[in-house]
Amino acid sequence: MSRPVEENYLITVKGTMEQNGDTDSVELMTKGNFVQRGNSYYIVYAETAATGYEGCTTAVRVSLDARLVTMTRYGKTPSQLVIEKGIRHLCHYETGYGSVTLGVAADEIEHRLHSEGGTLRFSYTLDSGAETLISRNLVEIQVEKLNKAPEPQA
Repeated sequence: MSRPVEENYLITVKGTMEQNGDTDSVELMTKGNFVQRGNSYYIVYAETAATGYEGCTTAVRVSLDARLVTMTRYGKTPSQLVIEKGIRHLCHYETGYGSVTLGVAADEIEHRLHSEGGTLRFSYTLDSGAETLISRNLVEIQVEKLNKAPEPQA
């Protein structure tokens, strides 16, 4: 029997997209999970209606050396973006209206993550398969450990 994942971190995700001179931002504040395994940190949280992906779960993995970030969304609109310094990746992205393949290239990846949480910031460009720029994107994630409520006294 599997144990339910404890959502003992406050995860704040701010995404900003610049497209054709216009800028649009969305912010999500939710409880989630944060752990270091091997050479990576993992941030896992449930999406909400605010992001347009309600019912989905997103896992963000960042390497300790800040060279690689993967964002994997599970659920009715699955996708995976691979953001790696110096390498352009072709990634599958489900929009809810259909799937597309996008080119993803990192601009910057930096983190100040540690055992109690911290911050992750990365930016990247999205392009069509023909390398036509679609958007510039900035993601900032703040992870804060929540204080656990005391157990009720019997």
